[in-house]
Amino acid sequence: MQAVEITTPGAPEVLKLVQRERPVPGAGELLIRVSASGVNRPDVLQRTGNYPVPPGASDIPGLEVAGVIVEGDAAALAAEGLHLGDSVCALVAGGGYAEYCVAPVAQCLPVPKGWTELEAAGLPETFFTVWSNVFERGQLQPGETLLVQGGSSGIGVTAIQLAKARGAQVIVTVGSADKAQACLALGADHAIDYKSQDFVAEVARITGGRGVDVILDMVAGSYVAREIDCLAEDGRLVIIAVQGGAKAEINAGKVLRRRLTVTGSTLRPRPLAFKAAIARSLRHVVWPLIESGQIKPVIHQVFPAAQAAQAHTLMESNQHIGKLLLDWAPA
Repeated sequence: MQAVEITTPGAPEVLKLVQRERPVPGAGELLIRVSASGVNRPDVLQRTGNYPVPPGASDIPGLEVAGVIVEGDAAALAAEGLHLGDSVCALVAGGGYAEYCVAPVAQCLPVPKGWTELEAAGLPETFFTVWSNVFERGQLQPGETLLVQGGSSGIGVTAIQLAKARGAQVIVTVGSADKAQACLALGADHAIDYKSQDFVAEVARITGGRGVDVILDMVAGSYVAREIDCLAEDGRLVIIAVQGGAKAEINAGKVLRRRLTVTGSTLRPRPLAFKAAIARSLRHVVWPLIESGQIKPVIHQVFPAAQAAQAHTLMESNQHIGKLLLDWAPA
């Protein structure tokens, strides 16, 4: 099969299309003939040598795919109501940038009705992440307010649509007027341009000084102390990436007095049972929202798989709005 390999840690140009042995599914696994792969920030970190591959995972990058089941553990497939020939999307710990990818059966979901396999390839990584962090860890409730740092990212556009569909108010930070407009069009109630506005002051203004209930943060670093100032009493700050640095200095007194929660998680190394539980929740709660049209795909650009380097260059430029995908259709 063809696959995109990281030939050595470095710039996007180290991504090369190569021939690899087709993987073989084991117990509890299936093999997907991949139509499309999602491109995500962790792929960039892995390419630069800053995100180690979990033990036992493929060294090929890529954490989400969609395609057709061509082989698999019959008992595991039957337990999940899946069959050979079904179109599915899947969260994987690696190996997604390839024509064939092994996935745990329990981390696969049917391609939503009305969606193509290409569109569905952009679902797993962001939806697993947002559901786990905003709704399970952050406990966002209907009527509460969510602040999303980086509203136009793949994670951001998912968080906007899912939070709105679940009855929350949404404030986002963005880096341009175009991104602000895109987020508002997706349902965000307010968009703050962090380059020209102080998001702490804007959150206070928008909420009448109350603050927000949940913050989804991909920046960390110096943002953490400022985000604590944005939280309402009993507010929850959920950190899922450290693009602004891993270290932060906070006023612990504010955390105590206002009963705040500062938490975080990373998805890739979590055990199968944890991800399988998220998959069940998504299928039960979120897939009906997708199939009813309340949540729509937001795809910025689709690249032929051979152009994975160009996709990474665009991701690192932060000029995209929504998802970047690799298409494995023959040229």
